[in-house]
Amino acid sequence: MIEFVLDGRSKVATYMQLVLQVKQALRVGIAQPGDQLPKVREVARTLAINPNTVLKAYRQLELEGLAEGRPGVGTFLVATLAGDSLPQQAELREELVAWLRRAQAAGLAREDVAALIDTTLRATLDRPVPDDAH
Repeated sequence: MIEFVLDGRSKVATYMQLVLQVKQALRVGIAQPGDQLPKVREVARTLAINPNTVLKAYRQLELEGLAEGRPGVGTFLVATLAGDSLPQQAELREELVAWLRRAQAAGLAREDVAALIDTTLRATLDRPVPDDAH
């Protein structure tokens, strides 16, 4: 089951942080269609937020076709965002965990790691592949 966490320093709205966490869980296979999202009251209590914020997140997921509310039962995931690369993700995740441990051992703070990943993503994945690389 998804365990939500909030980043109080984030400029992303609280409800959208919840939506993004569900999407990430769907993308990497942690959550799957048929899984039930945590109860609204439970999330609100655990995160010390207004239940309406959780409801707004769940409604957004419904609007995007990722979840479905069942009155008296809860909210369930009905779609996935996992792509064909899901089987390869386990090995890549292991490599990433090892890299993150090396970064931590080298003294990098969370913000340093995030900056390094973000700038590398932009420099690598956001640029077209050169013609001679095919």
